[in-house]
Amino acid sequence: MRILSGLQPSGRLHIGNYFGMMDAALRLQHEGDAYYFIADYHSLTSIHDAPKLRSHVRDLAIDFLACGLDPQKCVLFRQSDVPEVTELSWILSTVTPMGLLERCHSYKDKIARGIAASHGLFAYPVLMAADILIYDSDVVPVGKDQKQHVEVTRDIAIKMNEAFGEGLLKVPEPRIREETAVVPGLDGQKMSKSYDNTIQLFEDPADLKKKIMKKLVTDSTALELPKPIETSTILPLYKLVASPADYDAMVADHQRGGIGYGDFKKRLLEALVSYFTPMAERRAEIVADPGYVDRVLAEGAEKARAVARKTLARVRAAVGLGD
Repeated sequence: MRILSGLQPSGRLHIGNYFGMMDAALRLQHEGDAYYFIADYHSLTSIHDAPKLRSHVRDLAIDFLACGLDPQKCVLFRQSDVPEVTELSWILSTVTPMGLLERCHSYKDKIARGIAASHGLFAYPVLMAADILIYDSDVVPVGKDQKQHVEVTRDIAIKMNEAFGEGLLKVPEPRIREETAVVPGLDGQKMSKSYDNTIQLFEDPADLKKKIMKKLVTDSTALELPKPIETSTILPLYKLVASPADYDAMVADHQRGGIGYGDFKKRLLEALVSYFTPMAERRAEIVADPGYVDRVLAEGAEKARAVARKTLARVRAAVGLGD
């Protein structure tokens, strides 16, 4: 079973990204033949700064490797290192109905968020279909909000098979990821760069302490009184990084009263440091050896291109390109 997932480089990751997306991707490498691409072609629809994009791509690769992505168990590569995908995207676009793209909600959503309208943004689903189909992917893990992208890919693959021969392209299946709990930010809203309320995945220790002890919002409940459970900003974060026993103990202490938020914040800080320190140490080792990331991405690209070339050759022959 081949599993494909794309990861868009949009800047330094925060712990909401880790528990919302990265953790699931790390588990998938043990389930099948996993291919992970860093979607730098896709990022061009919103990032028009070459040094920034290159930095984001490298940071994403480093972060995933530091968190446990194993190049011996999966294939990690830059999307743009497999140029065959853009040729397949053009071929797919010749059978893709305009109406199919016009129904895609992602284009409308991004325009509403202020991203400039462009052909690339509108045709984004076709390139995404090429990403999936060129590797003969069986399964594409997505959240419920992204299911439409896989459905579009299936529709395009079926149209290609109808036009040029049954079995030309494998029709993939979506795997809907289990919904993860919303990771709260420092202000209690969903953790998001848009809200400037994030805790970076590899936060500087001094900055992390400042954010937890001074910026993490709590209510004004007096020390001696029980603390609310449902509206707590501390408990949801603590649950992600603490043992079940430690989490239950903190819940009990909230309910009992007599302990202030400062104590709870210290426990959260200690748990965050304990959880992410091994990954931070691994990240430092990777950063100290720049050639390692280059080798991983180059080897991943070589493996990915070997598969992509075979698929593209099959498609080119079927549609009448070349001798």
